Amino acid sequence: MSEKHFLDLLSITHLIPGPNSTEMAIHIGYDQKGWKGLLVAGICFIFPVVIITGVFAYFYALYGKLPEIQAYIYGIQLAIIAVILTAILPLVKKNIKGWFAIMLAIIVCIGAVTGINELLLMLFAGVCVTIYQNKKSNIISNIVPLGLFSLDFSETNQKLFLIFLKIGAILYGSGYVLFAFLETELVKNGCLSQQQLIDVIAVGQFTPGPVFSSVSFIGYQINGFSGLVYATLAIFIPSFALVWSVQPLTNFLKKSVLFSSFLNGLNLASLALIAAVTILMSKYVLIDWKNILIFLCCLIALLKFEKINSAFIVFGGALFGYILSIFF
Repeated sequence: MSEKHFLDLLSITHLIPGPNSTEMAIHIGYDQKGWKGLLVAGICFIFPVVIITGVFAYFYALYGKLPEIQAYIYGIQLAIIAVILTAILPLVKKNIKGWFAIMLAIIVCIGAVTGINELLLMLFAGVCVTIYQNKKSNIISNIVPLGLFSLDFSETNQKLFLIFLKIGAILYGSGYVLFAFLETELVKNGCLSQQQLIDVIAVGQFTPGPVFSSVSFIGYQINGFSGLVYATLAIFIPSFALVWSVQPLTNFLKKSVLFSSFLNGLNLASLALIAAVTILMSKYVLIDWKNILIFLCCLIALLKFEKINSAFIVFGGALFGYILSIFF
């Protein structure tokens, strides 16, 4: 897959509701092997983290608390920032060229850091690049404005299923927005305590895979294994349906001169948004010499050993964070 095509899929993912990382995996599977690839890629991306989260959910239900993992978490966060930074730099060099693209990328990045909705920023960039790349064409003047398993389906499970189906179908942007929905849908209605929500956020932080897998943890706490299954199915079903329905249309629209320009703008915005996420994460974790040391070690390792699997960097960051927490 070319970098351009990868960015096209990433941009389309930003435009539809649901967890971006999961939908990106599903997009790639569908792009490579049709509906069979869609299912295989999506299930393989989701299944491991659901198992890991389910184990944590079981022991949490048994003992009422999570293990002490803070020492590992901040090392993992620093390693992830280094991984994102080294991944985005080559893409930025190849895809953001010329004064117009650079200025627009900076504007989108600043907008994201200051809290402007990322969907609005994506659309803004798409429209700007469309106009800029077709400013000498009369096409612009003629266009219309862009405008289940055999488990207990009890009342509790029905409620869980409908809540998470709704969230999966309408939630835009980062998976962390999920926690705001959980506050409204579950904590305020008494289904989940505030402490449990905090613990859910912790699980989402230190388990691999999409943050949306946190709902597996919630489902188990509310109604055991059947709750886990129904909550997990509900949150991810819209992603499969949306990717399946959108990608054929995307392939058709990419042949359009105007949509191709619009997609170029979305690609630029996607890279700027990733940069903004990196900046925001850095602001909260690069707070003392230990954190900076871990970050620099991870960054140097990634730059020196370009083919190293990022999982080793994340594991090393976690271990380094734990060692520093013991001795300092």
